[in-house]
Formats: sequence, C-alpha cells, structure tokens
Amino acid sequence: MDVNTTTTIPSVDTKSQSYTQHQLHSENHEHSHAHLPSKTILIAIAAATTVTVLLTIFFVLFLLRRQKSSNKNGACKDKNPRGLHDTSSRLIASTKLSISSSPDVKGGCLQGGNLSRSPAAPKFKGVQVFTYKEIEVATNGFSEAHVIGNGGFGLMYRGVLSDGTLAAIKLLRREGKQGERAFRVEVDLLSRLHSPYLVELLGYCADQNHRLLIFEYLPHGTLHQHLHSPKNQSQSLDWWARMRIALDCARALEFMHEHHAVSPVIHRDFKSSNVLLDQNFRAKVSDFGLAKMGSEKMNGQVSTRVLGTTGYLAPE
Repeated sequence: MDVNTTTTIPSVDTKSQSYTQHQLHSENHEHSHAHLPSKTILIAIAAATTVTVLLTIFFVLFLLRRQKSSNKNGACKDKNPRGLHDTSSRLIASTKLSISSSPDVKGGCLQGGNLSRSPAAPKFKGVQVFTYKEIEVATNGFSEAHVIGNGGFGLMYRGVLSDGTLAAIKLLRREGKQGERAFRVEVDLLSRLHSPYLVELLGYCADQNHRLLIFEYLPHGTLHQHLHSPKNQSQSLDWWARMRIALDCARALEFMHEHHAVSPVIHRDFKSSNVLLDQNFRAKVSDFGLAKMGSEKMNGQVSTRVLGTTGYLAPE
C-alpha cells in the first residue's frame, strides 16, 4: 500500500515579515542619523576655530599698525623716517652746513634757522635754549675773571644763569664746518645721553654766529689739574679716590658703548682734561665734540680718519 507522504511547508506570516523589515530599516535609518550630529559638530568646531584664528591675526595686525602710527606721530617732524636714531649721523655726514645759520628747535629737532627766543624759553629734548644776551649777562660780559678753562675748543666760563643756577659755559671758536659739526654733535648727543657719569648739558646758544654750550658746574675742575697742577697739591687724590674716578670713567665709556637708545658712541678724545670732578670727587666725562656714532658712515663709507689728542689715542 502506497503511502503518500505530504510535506507541509509552514506558511510565512507576511505581516510579521513586513514588520521585521520595517523595524530593521528604521534601526538603520536611526543609526545613520546618530552619526550625522557628530559630523555637523566637528564641521562647526573647525569653522569656529578658523574664524577665531583669523580674527586674532587681524587684531594683532591692527595693534601693530596702530603702534607703528603712534611711533611715527611721536617722531621728529623733519621727514626723517628712521627717527632720532640717525640724527647725529646725518648731521656729521652733511656737507651742506650753513655757517651763518643757527640750529633751532622745530618739532623737537635741531635744524638750521635763526633763533627767536619767546617768553617761555624753548627747549630741545629738555635742553634750554639761551640767547647770547642772556649768556653775556651770566658771565658779566664774558669777564676774564670768570674764565675757568682754555683749550683748543675755546674758552670755558663760570656763570650764573637767570634762575641762580651755577653753570660752566663753553664759548666755541668758529673754525668752518668742523666747528659747526662739533657744536651740533655735542648738542645732539648730550640731549639724549643721560648718565650720572656724563656731564649734563643744561642748554645751548646758537644766536647768529655765536655758538655756546651750557653745562652743569663741577667745582673741582678737571682730573688733569689734580694730577699735574702744583696749585692743587693741597687737594691731592688718594688711591681710593683715584680708584673711584677710574671706575666712574669706565662706567661712562661702558654706557656710551652699550647704550641702546642710540648707536654706540665713540668719544675719540678721552683724556684726563676731559674728565671733570664734582663736589664729592666723582668723575664725569665731558667734551663730545669729536665723538662719533658707532654706525656712522660718510657718503656710504665708514670714516677712518684719526682724531683726538696725541698720546691719548687708542693703539688700534
């Protein structure tokens, strides 16, 4: 007897299958959407960082430009784009110095022109500007009784200014362009170099053809006088005083060579007669008429001309 075996295939519930597929599709869709916010956040962070960096750069550039403009406004008005740093070099290198003209104060700079003194005394970087008449009164008509020194530069007078200040007044001899150069260099340098080891410039006079420099008065004269003059033997310097003077001179030279506000300054006439002593026998270096800036060039060439006093020149 044949037995017919019938295999029954269970029917698949279409509704259940459809629901399962829909659920899987929803899970995949939700999974893909779960990654979307993180990508968006990364893009937003990157964009914000880029914008922040750019704004910072623009802000720094703005500050630098503003500072540069401020420095230009505070600089000298004589069309000198490099500022006062090169003032002395231009004065020295200039071959168009007018001996009949006088340095004047315009915009804080030493320029050619006739000096007119107003009731409020003009100043050049804190240095007083005097008329010849005022200096004549201060020295009692340049009396010989007021002469305290005589050198190649001219005569040194002791005088009393209108405010009662005791001063040493140097009357410069006019010897062509070299004399004018020495005057301008000394005013320019000492109006900017301030140190307890350098003599202080109180003012100057450039009235017509007269050139005078007014310094603080140092009562004990020059070091040379104490070392070589018989009349000062009663005030002979002991070894401790000499050591202090030597140290003061060394500090003065160090200041001139290392000062960062201007180029290094080379004195070129450093000797005992250009070292002055104050009331405490502390030394101050003076006479910068032959000084030069370390970076000074003339017509594009470094000046190698030997200047100074024989016997005091540096060996090199």
